[in-house]
Amino acid sequence: MTAILGISAFYHDSAAALVVDGEIVAAAQEERFSRRKHDDRFPARAIEYCLAEAGISAAELDHVAFYDKPLTKFERLLETYFAFAPRGYRSFRHFMPLWLKERLFLPQTIDAGLGGQYRGRYVFCEHHESHAASAFFPSPFDEAAILTLDGVGEWSTACFGVGQGNRIRLDEEIRFPHSLGLLYSAFTYYTGFRVNSGEYKLMGLAPYGEPKYRQQILDHLIDVKDDGSFRMDMSYFNYCQGLTMTSERFHRLFGGPPRRPEGPLTEREMDLAASVQAVTEEIVLRMTRHVHRRTGMKNLALAGGVALNCVANGRVLREGPFENLWIQPAAGDAGGSLGAALFVWRQLLDKPRTPGSTDSQHGSFLGPKFSDAAIRAILEAEHVAYTPCDSDEQLCDEVASLIALGKVVGWFQGRMEFGPRALGGRSILADARSSTMQSALNLKIKFRESFRPFAPICLRERVHEWFATRAHEDSPYMLLVAPVREEQRLPLSGDAAAARGLDKLRVARSTIPAVTHVDYSARVQTVDAERHPLLHMLLSKFYERTGCPLAINTSFNVRGEPIVCTPADALRCFRATDMDVLALGRNIVHRAPAADEDGSARQRHLAQFQLD
Repeated sequence: MTAILGISAFYHDSAAALVVDGEIVAAAQEERFSRRKHDDRFPARAIEYCLAEAGISAAELDHVAFYDKPLTKFERLLETYFAFAPRGYRSFRHFMPLWLKERLFLPQTIDAGLGGQYRGRYVFCEHHESHAASAFFPSPFDEAAILTLDGVGEWSTACFGVGQGNRIRLDEEIRFPHSLGLLYSAFTYYTGFRVNSGEYKLMGLAPYGEPKYRQQILDHLIDVKDDGSFRMDMSYFNYCQGLTMTSERFHRLFGGPPRRPEGPLTEREMDLAASVQAVTEEIVLRMTRHVHRRTGMKNLALAGGVALNCVANGRVLREGPFENLWIQPAAGDAGGSLGAALFVWRQLLDKPRTPGSTDSQHGSFLGPKFSDAAIRAILEAEHVAYTPCDSDEQLCDEVASLIALGKVVGWFQGRMEFGPRALGGRSILADARSSTMQSALNLKIKFRESFRPFAPICLRERVHEWFATRAHEDSPYMLLVAPVREEQRLPLSGDAAAARGLDKLRVARSTIPAVTHVDYSARVQTVDAERHPLLHMLLSKFYERTGCPLAINTSFNVRGEPIVCTPADALRCFRATDMDVLALGRNIVHRAPAADEDGSARQRHLAQFQLD
């Protein structure tokens, strides 16, 4: 047995992954255990879980791999600070203690984190090498072009290359400070959202606006070539030398200072979001066309934080030159832990690779699971009334009936997902046909911005009947946006057709309004019997009852909190929201009538969550 532990830490979403004899055994983000969103500390609890899942100790590990090269990254930071001195001093003073405390002495930090049990050597992969390995090695392709896009690794911000058999090779790169990920983050910051966590909000806001600033971005901020390569005018940005993303020159160009976080959203922010989204899509499309010309391959594997931009991914699949696309579901830094472990097994140890008909990511269900006995022990300890189900079929029958009646169901089943999306293990499910469900979920369940869209889960065998996709299109990781089919859309006229900005929210646009965004798009997750047997059964039961093969799937959490990990987390979240039903394994919990008229008990539960 050869056991390889991969680690990502200290920058964003620390995580651990364990590969045993080439099989992905476990992977999880530290935030799920610490309950601290985007936890970037050493992933001690994630490592503990991975080892326990495999039934081994740290002493039995054969290799430990880290997802980037900290000394090379430190070199880049120093060069950047010196290049902008003395303007970069505040940033230098802020970050230097972090490096001197733990990041420069990473082997000693990992030694301590593994309890001094591991006696082997450490492998430090290049950041984009880890991304590329996470994109290609779990994919179903024997060979593929590889494209990685993020904020920045050591020096690279984008790379492309090829994967063949058990080898990957990166051929070209774009280097810091020129970065598509950081361009998008600059607009995230400018529109009042939090960098490294609010980018998906910017993407969700974009359809409410018009790309009025697209040409200003292309004329002033970024010079884009036909092959997708680019250079940015750094006088508009502040991330090299300061603690903010944008400069005063940026603010003058776009008519004022950044929006205050939690301040009102205006059409200006919507138009800015639409504009940078349009530029991002155009750059990604140009890059993929260039990569196709250079490699001549029919398959493309994607990773890096920008690969979580599912709108751009959908355009790449529909309009790009590649026949097939596979995206690492944990495309950001967390997935680097898995990529580093796989890189050691395949490329350094030269182990053969035979891809199957589907990927080897196991649906990304790589986290902890809990038995019904363990769940019932928690429910009974908490004095929670529940109804046990005798079989999966009974559970799915009951939950399908509840969703059809308009109930919102917390769905806690099997292993927890690895990556930022809830894929049916730790989900909140509801009826997509409801015209009021989108706003109700945002305001009463998720406690988040009203403009945020929800994604549908759909039986894979029916997906082409509801969305503009190929028949049986495979999208198991909720990373592709597709248009709702014309025949499912509702005609608009008068005030509905003329609605602007957030007023578009009030308009039902299709027969499944709760998952139809204002531009008629949907972030589709397909459900198949192989990866999602229980969820497939549930949707099949719902389809039998309603004629609709899809439902809302959103992550089981509230704003500011990581997705739930344990039954106790799920129960706490359930109590803090207006969810109607909780399905914990084969146990169904119904919301008890409110004990207090003013809702103070619920408020006490809600106060446990940190709202950003």
